[in-house]
Amino acid sequence: MDEPTKPDSPPRTVKCVKFQKELPALDEPPWPGELGQRIYESVSVDAWKLWEERMKMILNEYRLMPWQKEAQEMVAKHMEDFFFGEGSALPPDFVPEQQK
Repeated sequence: MDEPTKPDSPPRTVKCVKFQKELPALDEPPWPGELGQRIYESVSVDAWKLWEERMKMILNEYRLMPWQKEAQEMVAKHMEDFFFGEGSALPPDFVPEQQK
């Protein structure tokens, strides 16, 4: 017999540093250490998706191998700048490009 469905608790939200509003949060820290925890506490799912696209560009542009320590350090630096550096918030009227 099927279990009765329980009402799920509402999804966790954060005041996103990128979009400057309450948005759905990540399910777990996406990066190890203190940086991952900061991202978990203040970056939305939508902002993380933007970062993933930027990270692909960085990995390709610099021809980085993600498993190498030097590449991880460079990605972490770019990630911190992307979310917490000067000018990290998007303009208020920003509209993300639609996926094709």
